[in-house]
Amino acid sequence: MTPQIPQVHPNRRTLNDEAHARPSEALSPPCAISFLALFNASRSREQHMAPLAQLCRRYGVPEPPSDTIHFSSDLGPFRVKWERHTEFTRYKFIVANPGGAPFERPAIGAVPQDWLSSLPGQIVAAAEIAHIRMDQGDIEYDALSARYFSGHSLVGALVAEGAGAAVTDLRIREDGFSRFLLIDHALSPRQAGRMVQRLVEIDAYRILALFALPVAREVLPRLLEAEAELAAISAAMSIEQGPEEPQLLDRLTRLEAQIQHRHFETASRFSAADAYYRLVQARIDELRESRILGLQTFREFIDRRLAPAMSTCASVSSRQEKLSLRVGQTTQLLSTRVEVATQRQTQTLLESMNRRARLQLRLQQTVEGLSVAAITYYVVGLIAVIARGLASGGVAVKPEVVTAVSVPLVATVVALGVRRVRRAFAPEDHAD
Repeated sequence: MTPQIPQVHPNRRTLNDEAHARPSEALSPPCAISFLALFNASRSREQHMAPLAQLCRRYGVPEPPSDTIHFSSDLGPFRVKWERHTEFTRYKFIVANPGGAPFERPAIGAVPQDWLSSLPGQIVAAAEIAHIRMDQGDIEYDALSARYFSGHSLVGALVAEGAGAAVTDLRIREDGFSRFLLIDHALSPRQAGRMVQRLVEIDAYRILALFALPVAREVLPRLLEAEAELAAISAAMSIEQGPEEPQLLDRLTRLEAQIQHRHFETASRFSAADAYYRLVQARIDELRESRILGLQTFREFIDRRLAPAMSTCASVSSRQEKLSLRVGQTTQLLSTRVEVATQRQTQTLLESMNRRARLQLRLQQTVEGLSVAAITYYVVGLIAVIARGLASGGVAVKPEVVTAVSVPLVATVVALGVRRVRRAFAPEDHAD
C-alpha cells in the first residue's frame, strides 16, 4: 500500500538525481580511452546536441533527449560518453581490448574522422589514456618514460590507496594529445572509471583555470596605470582647492568608469578560474595518491606549476576590486568637497543678492519720497492757481492760506496713494 504523504516539492527528484549525474564508466584492462574537451560557451543547447544526435543516427542508437547533460552508449566499434558543461563539452571514446601496445591503437581511431572534424568548438584538452594491468613489482618507470613518453620526466603516483598507479608527462604531442597511463593493480571496474575521469578532469580543469592568466597579464599594466592616475588625483586633491576640483572630479569619474568596465569584463573569468582551480584540487584529493619514489606527484606538480598562476590571477582580481573601492571612496570625498564649495558659492551669491535687494529697497524708498514731493508740488500748484482764480472772481478766499493748508493734506493723500500702488504691485514687500 502506497503511503499517503504530503505534496512533493517539484524540484525534489531533479535535485536528488543531480547526485547521480555524470556517472563514471566501468573500465577493465586493457582498454584505450580518448578524451576531448571542446570550449564552446557561446553555443546554444541545440548546437551542443547536434553532433551527438548525428553520431547516434549514424550507428542506429536512439538519440538522447534535448535537455540531457550527459549521455553514454555502446555504438559497437567504441563506446561514447558525452557531457555538457557551462563552458565546454567533453567526449570520451572507449575501445576495449584495442590490441597492440599501449597508445598504439588509440580509441579516437575508431571514431568516424569526418564526424570528428565537424565537431563545434575549440579543443582545450585532448588526452589518450591507456588502461593496462601490471603487478607493482614489474614496473620500471624509467623504461615507461622512454617507451611511451619520449623520455620526459613523469608526473605520477599510486592511486586509490595503492590499488593502481597513474603516470603522465602532461605534454602535448605532435598529434595534439597528451598521454596518461593507468596501471591497474587491483582496481575494480568502477574504480578504474573514476580514476580515468579524475585524471582527464585534472587535465581539462587545469587548462580552463589558466584561461584567466592571459587576462591577468593584459589587465595588470592597465591596473598600474590606473593606480598611478588615482595617486596623481589624490595628490592634486591635497593641494588644489577651489576652481580646479571640478576638473579633478571629471578625471576621477572617467577613471572610475574605466575601472568598473574592466572589472565587469574580467570578473567572470577570474571567478571561473578560481572555481576550476578548486575542482583540480578536489580531483587530486579524490585520487588518494601516494608517492612513487623518484616521481613528482600530481599535487606537487599543480602546487609548483598551476598555483603560482592562480595566485597571480587572484592578486590581479583582488587589486582590481580594491582599486575600484578606493576610486569610489575618493570620488565620494571629492564630490563632497565640490558640493561644499558649491554651497559656499551659492551662499556668497545669496548674500550678494540680499545686499542688492536692500540697496534696491532704499533706492525705491528714496524714489517714493521724491515722487510724493514732486506730485505734491504740482497738485498744490494747481490748487494755488484755482484759489487765485476764485479770489479774482470775488470769492472770499486767500490763495496763500489755501495753498498753505493744502500742502500737508495733499502730501498725505499722495503718500497714501503711492503706498497703496506699491502694495498692489508688490504684495510680498507688504508682507515683509
